[in-house]
Formats: sequence, C-alpha cells, structure tokens
Amino acid sequence: MAMDRLTAQDLMSLWPDDLGWPMDIGALAVLDGARLLDADGHFRLEMAREAIAQHLPRAPRLRQVLYVPRPGLGGPLWVDAPSFELDEHVHVAALPAPAGEAQLLAAVEQLCSRRLDRSRPLWQIWFLPGLPQRRVGMYIKLHHTVADGRAGVATLGALLDLEPDAPLPPAPTWTPAPLPSNRELLQDSLERRLRAARSALRTLARPRATAARVRRAWQPAMVGILDQRAPRTSLNRRIGAHRRLAVVRTRLDLAKQIAHAHGGKVNDALLSAVAGGLRELLLSRGEPVEGVVLKAFVPVSLHHEDVGRERGNQDAMLIAPLPIGEPDAGRRLRLIARETAELKGITHSPGVNALPIGWLQRTAWRLAPHQRYMNVSITNVPGPPKPLFMAGAPLLEVVPIVPISANLTLGVGALSYAGLFTVIAVADRDACPDVEVFAHGVRASLQELLAASIPAGRSPGTPASAAHDKATVMTRPEEDGHSLRPG
Repeated sequence: MAMDRLTAQDLMSLWPDDLGWPMDIGALAVLDGARLLDADGHFRLEMAREAIAQHLPRAPRLRQVLYVPRPGLGGPLWVDAPSFELDEHVHVAALPAPAGEAQLLAAVEQLCSRRLDRSRPLWQIWFLPGLPQRRVGMYIKLHHTVADGRAGVATLGALLDLEPDAPLPPAPTWTPAPLPSNRELLQDSLERRLRAARSALRTLARPRATAARVRRAWQPAMVGILDQRAPRTSLNRRIGAHRRLAVVRTRLDLAKQIAHAHGGKVNDALLSAVAGGLRELLLSRGEPVEGVVLKAFVPVSLHHEDVGRERGNQDAMLIAPLPIGEPDAGRRLRLIARETAELKGITHSPGVNALPIGWLQRTAWRLAPHQRYMNVSITNVPGPPKPLFMAGAPLLEVVPIVPISANLTLGVGALSYAGLFTVIAVADRDACPDVEVFAHGVRASLQELLAASIPAGRSPGTPASAAHDKATVMTRPEEDGHSLRPG
C-alpha cells in the first residue's frame, strides 16, 4: 500500500503550532437558516450532521489523522483514524439573539484560538445560530497541513451541494484501513531514500547541467527576498495565539471593473486597496509613509488538478511591493500591476516552503520572528462562482479565515463567491488592536478606485457603474444591527 507521506510544503505548516501560532485555515459562512432552525429557533444539529456525513466520502482526508512514526521509519503520513465520531467535529454554539456581526466575529475569534486535537482528524465545524432574519453562521476550520487555500475551497465544496435538494445516496459504511506496520513503514522509507540517492547521484554525474539548473532556480526562489529587506514598521512584532477580525465586502464585478480600468488584475486591485489600508494604519500610528514600499508575501497557486479536486499544499512564493508612500490609489494600482506582472513571469518556486528536511524547517520557523523580508501576508483564492447549499440551506456569503504567524501581525485573505468578493483582515489581538483602522483604509481605497473606474459621461447612479452599491460595509458594527449579507 502506497504511503501518503506529507510533502515538504505540508510539513512546513506543521511546526508553527509548537511555537504558539496555530496554522488553521477556514471560512465563515452565513446561511439562510429557514431549513436549519425549528419553529422555536433551535438549530437542527442532527440534520446538519447527517448531511455532512453523506458528503464525507467526497473528502477522505477528513477521516484521516496525522501519524508520526518513530525515528527511522520515515516522515509523518496520513492514515485512517482508528475510529471516527462526527459529533467530535460538528458542534453548535448559539449566539445571544439577535446577534450582529460584532458578536459573530467575536465568537469566531474565540474559536480561532482553540487548538485542533492532533489525535483526531484536523478539522471542525461550528454552527452559530442567533443571527437576525433566522440566519446561521457556520465556521469551518482545518489545519494547513491538510490543505492550502485552493485545496481548502475544494474541501469545503465537497461538503456542500450545487442545488438545494440535490439527491445523495446513503453514506456507505466506512471501515478504516489498518495502520501500516513498522516493516511496511521501514520499507517505504528505504525505497524513498534509495530513490533520493539515485537522483542525487544522477545530479552529481552532470555538474555543469546541475549548476545551470541551480542558477535558473535560484532567482525565482529568492526574487523579492534577498534583493532588499522589508522596511522596519510596527507591523512586524512577535505575535501570540489570539486574533481580531475585520471584514470588507464588495462585488466581484466591481473588483474586475476597477482592475481593468487601471490595466491590472483583480489581485492587483486587492494589493492596491491593502496598501491604502496599511498607509492609513501606519499614519494613525504616527509612522512615516513617504517613499515607503512595504513587502507582501503573496502565495501563488501551483495546483494543476481539475477544479474541485485540489489537495495538499502547492504554492509558490511571491514577494510583492506595496508602495504605501503613493497617496493616489489609481497610480498605486498601476505601479503594483507593472511590478507583479514581471514577478509572476519569473516566480514559480515554493522557495523556503519546500525545505525538504524537518530540522531545517523547524530552524527556519524559530528564526521567523526575526525575519526582515516581508511586512504582511495577502492571500487571494477564487471560490465557487455559483451559490452552494448546506443541507438545503443557501450560503449567502463566505468569508475566508487565514492564518498569521511569526512576526506578521496582520494577514489579509480574499475570496470570491457567487459574484461577491470578500476581504478579511486577521490581526494579532495585542500587536494590532487597531485593525478597524486598516479596514477603513481598504474601504476608502476601494471607493476611490471605483470612482476612478467609472467611464466619462456615465452617471454614478447608472447600473453599469454600480456606484449605487456599497463597495464595502462597516466593519464590526457594535450596535447598529447591520445585516450580515451584502445588500
């Protein structure tokens, strides 16, 4: 039986847990709870669990655990859990009704800080009823070793339906595969080492070709990292395990309109808006921004599987410049678009994420709180273009939840879903308590970019410009009872 060993990139997401930085990815969805709540407003937990159970065969990793063999038997691998109880993974935590977005985000912040139990499959779902209009929050998280952003979206999609009443056959009886024996593990480890040795010998036998390949690979792996250090700002401080969240919303067609009007991609528009938020954040802290170019870590997906079948971690590294010294959002976007177009042409390497030896990875993580190569992380993941359903309940919106680690006090995630484009700011609770200032700057930048993208002669109120729609909404409103669905 083939051993499902963790890849080098999978392992790179494992060690930060031991340093107090949970590497969990996830999503916060808001569901129409008409089918999920009974007449008294109580959540139908068993119905939701049954629906999830029917979908588990689509996501076999969700019934597997991380197994670490004893030394000499090879690296960690995925094995079937000896036993699996769905009620250990799917929970309900009612919010005090009527709960607003502030209460919903506060509940997710608390759930983010809970560690996943490595003796069980590394995922959980929490249903959060108590929202206005019989809506229900759903927070799903899984460990980064299981999936990156693209694979995480595929895993979430495996638990959902494309139609409200999609017929599903009864879930087949699940029988876990037996744990591999020490002999099988040893044999697999020796075979892998033998293949590695043969590859090394072939490499040494052709030193000139090897040197040329190293030279070609070095620049893509290190571009943006070793050429210039990141500026010193308050964004880089050692972080803890507690988070603050802030949400900014717009529509995907507006994001595309903004990008095309300035000769860039949607990701460039996101980077420009984030740069505007960072500019406002640092100015509010009394820090200089004139001429400052921050550096953002931006994962670039290397997945080549069919859509919906992505697995594991397959990302390249891209270090993108964020010219926060430029006050004009449109000019900032054009500068970013030119730089990222060039960087994408030469960046196809996982870089340090692919360090093949465990002790090298652990050493890199221990040094990470002192790194000076990036100021912030920004992840943009394309999500499902059409609405999805959980147990017949429509998902009204999906907000990505991204991890932060080391000395990156702020991380940004973006996800498109059914025509919406949602941005999340995930901040360290203590090192970045003013995350709402950043969110306000992102909103202001999006509004400025949107206004600049309206063709001459077209009134802002026409549907084509969509200026009548809010590009963003208030973040963490405290008392206004603001609707949780983009309007």
